[in-house]
Amino acid sequence: MPRIIKSGLIQMSLPMTEGQGSIEEIKEAMVQKHIPLIEEAGRQGVQILCLQEIFNTPYFCPGQDKAWYASAEAVPGPTTERMAEYAKKYSMVIIVPVYEREAAGFLYNTAAVIDADGTYLGKYRKNHIPHTSGFWEKFFFKPGNLGYPVFQTKYAKVGVYICYDRHFPDGARVLGLNGAEIVYNPSATVAGLSQYLWKLEQPAHAAANGYFMGCINRVGEEKPWNLGKFYGSSYFVDPRGQIFAQASEEKDELLVAEFDLDMIEEVRSTWQFFRDRRPETYEKLVEL
Repeated sequence: MPRIIKSGLIQMSLPMTEGQGSIEEIKEAMVQKHIPLIEEAGRQGVQILCLQEIFNTPYFCPGQDKAWYASAEAVPGPTTERMAEYAKKYSMVIIVPVYEREAAGFLYNTAAVIDADGTYLGKYRKNHIPHTSGFWEKFFFKPGNLGYPVFQTKYAKVGVYICYDRHFPDGARVLGLNGAEIVYNPSATVAGLSQYLWKLEQPAHAAANGYFMGCINRVGEEKPWNLGKFYGSSYFVDPRGQIFAQASEEKDELLVAEFDLDMIEEVRSTWQFFRDRRPETYEKLVEL
């Protein structure tokens, strides 16, 4: 029997920003704006849903205001528990990217994975942290320390990469080696050079490793930071590197697509991505 998966991605603009309410009010407004689309995904029978990078806040990294430290929370914690209710209600795996506080001074850019019965399966912490051209992320996040985990959900083996990670092929390969069938990349990226790379790097990862990817980017402009336009264009790409479903550049949107995981077997039977590897030829380079 074909292994047909129905997956969804939500791209969202900011309903309330700094100066329009408290941090908690801003977070709640963003969650409330997401809920109708989360429920629509459930009604459509989406089996795996992924939200955008730190989905419940503005993308505050263009500034360096430590007040936003207060928006970080435990994982698992209040937001993951809240999303677990929707996961259980709709028998839907949900990937929930949030700002994580492990302890005082230990803050991470994190994505939690919640299984279709509401069970918290674990989390991925963003490993590659930029600090350039308005992306002052080292002010807010420690580098991830959990490696590249793959989560066995009810429907598929799922891995997570986050935004800037996509510029690095190493982790994308490790996710494939660890058994990922679908890799989700929640992001917050603005127009410019990034927009060209958006449709280049992730299809390359999918083709080089023989798995599906779901790639999410927020939309709109966010004041007072005014970093630029978040251009949406969330998409799904198959193991051949072909984009087969894509959202708009400007609209809040739930993108839903169906695909057959058996394509992975077909592609990997043609291109032996893992059998023909020669890691011994570049071991010393990896040590540099």
